[in-house]
Amino acid sequence: MSTDSEIIMGRVSDGHHTFDELYEHRHMLFINLLKLSMGVYSRRVFRTRKHDDGSAFEGWFIAGMETQEGQITYHLPDRLWGLLDGVNTLDQMEHFDGHTSADVVERLKELAK
Repeated sequence: MSTDSEIIMGRVSDGHHTFDELYEHRHMLFINLLKLSMGVYSRRVFRTRKHDDGSAFEGWFIAGMETQEGQITYHLPDRLWGLLDGVNTLDQMEHFDGHTSADVVERLKELAK
């Protein structure tokens, strides 16, 4: 359940898009990247509801892929789980390489080269 501050933050706009809209764009772009990557990384594209320590965030799942640059993962809302049908579903993440948000951006840049 969202708090009042989360609801307000999601409506904050830069004059063009709200945070909610930008996150929805990120979610859809990442889902499409994973599906397109199935041919390249096949078994290394995954979704799971649990972290490598067995913990989970209610209402969210982890989607990601293992690349030559390292892991790229995001938490996505449960309502999007079905859009990744056909992707390797794990009981829990096998390992977490410790990547940060900044690492993910750098890894995505490297993959784009």
